Parts: sequence; C-alpha cells; structure tokens
Amino acid sequence: MPELLPRRRLDQPRGSGRFSFNIDPDTFGRLSERLARFLGTGKYLFWQTLIVVVWIVLNLTAVTLQWDPYPFILLNLAFSTQAAYAAPLILLAQNRQDDRDRVSLEEDRNRAAQTKADTEYLARELAALRLAIGEVATRDYLRGELDKLREDLDTKPRRKKGGRAEPGTATDP
Repeated sequence: MPELLPRRRLDQPRGSGRFSFNIDPDTFGRLSERLARFLGTGKYLFWQTLIVVVWIVLNLTAVTLQWDPYPFILLNLAFSTQAAYAAPLILLAQNRQDDRDRVSLEEDRNRAAQTKADTEYLARELAALRLAIGEVATRDYLRGELDKLREDLDTKPRRKKGGRAEPGTATDP
C-alpha cells in the first residue's frame, strides 16, 4: 500500500514559513538605546552637517557629479528616512528607560519601607532597654545605699568586750 502524505488541514494555521526572522527584543532595545544616545551627541551633528554641506557643494558646483540637482530631493528623502527611523528608536529607548526607572523606584520604595521598619524596631528596642536599665540598680544608687549603711553603722554605739557600750559601736552581741 502506498504511504500517505500527511494532509494539511485548512482550518489550522500554517506552521512557520520558509523564512523565520527571530529578533531578541532585549538586544534590539540595547542597539536602539545606543543609536539614540549617538544621535544626541555633538559628534553626530558635526558629521551630519559636514555630509550635508559636502552634498550640497558637490551638487551645486560639480556639473558632472550632479546626482541630486538643486531642490535636493534625494537629500530630503534621506532626511525623511532618517527621521522616520530615529523617532521610533528614540521612543523605544525612552520606554526602556522608563521601565528601568519604574523598577528602580519600586526598589527604592521597598528599601525605604524596610529602613523605616528597621528604625521603628530599633526605637522599640531602645525604649525597652531604657525601661530595663531604669529598673536595674545603678552604681550611684548602690554607692548611696552603702553610704547610708555606713552612716547608720557609725551612729550606733559600739560595745566593749567588758559589756559596756562605746559611742559609735554596735549594741548587738
């Protein structure tokens, strides 16, 4: 029996065609950012101005090289094409920067919230320590109590071995 080829169904979309063009969006975004940064530099403006001046001078003076005579339609077409590509690339670069700024802002908010929580925790701990220290006997308090005891001992009469009390000695045996 002859082998049947798989039948294509008409109600299903076709698979990938002959030519597949896969572009990594991140790579394209980085390339567009680099190009947008370059378009905003003085170096780019200098070279573009130089090319335009040379273009115009050659088309006005060199009779044999006039590939774009006076209204400079080809030059206008080049500028229009450049503007048509530059504007979306700049917008793409700005959108990527906005995304990075949004992520950075969210990280800053999270970091600020964590810092605030840590600060509040430390303030509560410090308050608890101050309360605990207030209940602990301090060196000055102990010194004062010992001084009072010494004064009490010094003011009580002392007894001699014979049974008679001397001034400043204890009365208990």
